[in-house]
Amino acid sequence: MAIDKPRVEAAVRELLLAIGEDPDREGLAGTPDRVARAYEELFGGMEENPAEHLLKQFHEHDNQEMVIVRDIPFSSMCEHHMLPFVGCAHVAYIPREGRITGLSKIARCVSGYSHRLQVQERLTAQIADALLDTLNPLGVLVVLQAEHTCMTVRGIRAAGSETVTSAVRGCFKTNAKTREEAMGLLGLRG
Repeated sequence: MAIDKPRVEAAVRELLLAIGEDPDREGLAGTPDRVARAYEELFGGMEENPAEHLLKQFHEHDNQEMVIVRDIPFSSMCEHHMLPFVGCAHVAYIPREGRITGLSKIARCVSGYSHRLQVQERLTAQIADALLDTLNPLGVLVVLQAEHTCMTVRGIRAAGSETVTSAVRGCFKTNAKTREEAMGLLGLRG
């Protein structure tokens, strides 16, 4: 479903009125349109199935070595306050029978799921489950680190705080040594 731009514009205009602003004043006159266009981009992941990026696969005969893509930048919108949270994703998987995907496809998957109203916990699990379901690897480990503006610019105002979530599947869950190796390579354990 595409974003209904006229409806977003009307809602933003109403919001401006509700907070005591004049939506027709010079600085705000184009704001409803700008917000609607921004929302098309910010919530573009609602119109796609991000796991489909992972369908581009290659066969690297008998490769069962760990693949890690770390520091994938992402931004999302918290569904509780509709404020952004921004951070980086770290993704590790171990191919089964040499079945791998393009590295950029992993970043596209992260981006697709993050461009929705989200909570970080769900986002982490969605990325892990997409890799598990689409690649059928021996294991998947996804770690997200993010700063939530709903916590840093309002409420408690805990500037600099970071939220870390992880989703662990397959051999990363059942084999502590494999999980520790991945966490070490991600720089998340000292």
